[in-house]
Amino acid sequence: MTTIDREALIYDWNTAGQAPSKPAGKIQFDDETLRDGLQSPSARDPEIADKLELIRLMDKLGLDTADVGLPGAGARAREHITTLVKEMAHLRIKANVACRTVISDIAPVVDVVQATGQKIEVCAFIGSSPIRQYAENWEMSTMLKLSKDAVEFAVKNGLDCMFVTEDTTRAHPDDVKALYTTAIEAGAKRICVCDTCGHATPDGVRKLIKYVKSIVDATNPAVGIDWHGHRDRGLGLANSLAALEAGATRVHACALGVGERAGNTEMDVLLVNLRLLGWIDNDLSMLGDYVRLAHKAIGVPLPSNYAVFGSDAFETGTGVHAAAVIKAFKKGDHWLANRVYSGVPADMVGLEQVIKIGPMSGKSNVIWFLEKNGVQPTDKAVDAVLQLAKTTPRLLEDREILAAARG
Repeated sequence: MTTIDREALIYDWNTAGQAPSKPAGKIQFDDETLRDGLQSPSARDPEIADKLELIRLMDKLGLDTADVGLPGAGARAREHITTLVKEMAHLRIKANVACRTVISDIAPVVDVVQATGQKIEVCAFIGSSPIRQYAENWEMSTMLKLSKDAVEFAVKNGLDCMFVTEDTTRAHPDDVKALYTTAIEAGAKRICVCDTCGHATPDGVRKLIKYVKSIVDATNPAVGIDWHGHRDRGLGLANSLAALEAGATRVHACALGVGERAGNTEMDVLLVNLRLLGWIDNDLSMLGDYVRLAHKAIGVPLPSNYAVFGSDAFETGTGVHAAAVIKAFKKGDHWLANRVYSGVPADMVGLEQVIKIGPMSGKSNVIWFLEKNGVQPTDKAVDAVLQLAKTTPRLLEDREILAAARG
């Protein structure tokens, strides 16, 4: 039997020539589904049992941190945060929470730490763009004092602090430098660059992250750089990849891209792309469970054509395409079947290729389906199914196919 060089079967223009630069260190992930994601107008705040299961799935996917809420939002939020932090004591994934740069927002985190005995990272945020400053009547001197006081309070109380500038992608370089320098000198261990309004393009992201990296290198090179992006221009995923390539060390995202307005970067599709780039080796076999639970618990749609995890993603009823997949299966080669007509291997995320029958199907579709369902693919049975398929303006349901085949 001839041995096939599988790598030779796909010429990858993505990595040919000057390939995207793989980040030097380990890529970290911060899951914002249960905080920033819940700001979606279509979202509902899940019950605690679903939140706990989502956290466990995040841990199995190898995610590093999860934003588990906004302590200043009220008693229910603090109760859920406390329960989730206790659960995370038994997991590798660690907790962080969002707070305004005011001490009254950060003080409740100290109480949760004392109640649980677990460390919690404070993500202290403040707006940074001129348009936001104008709308809020903020003075830069006041913003710098708030930032310094908030970070110093967190550090004094033993909390790791990430300093977050909202709307960084529309902020003036001088303001960005002043805010980050102040926060780093006050003890912030990480800073977060935010595309809060989904304004950025990949080129803009690269320029901004490189500028921010120069600030960090000059102030404290040990400080980590986070990227937090939104999808208002449909560029959330592309911008996150650009940020990592430019020097960000942790990226924020949400299940199904849920979030305010058009949403945040999609954690699920981001993980798939980074795995295909060879930048991570996380086990993604539970990623479908994560997507489906988020869909159910948060109530956000899972469109049929959603990348990788929509019901149509690995399903084909087109004769030529299905025939190629079927031939691969008949070779007994699932590796081939999962790639011959798919840019994402279904088995990498715990799914499989599905052959359906519709108006554009051929005999190979029908024969394959009938054999898979224990029905003899006689000429009469195949012709009956094809006749029904050609006169039905959609894919046939399984029961319709079997009824036609059996006469």
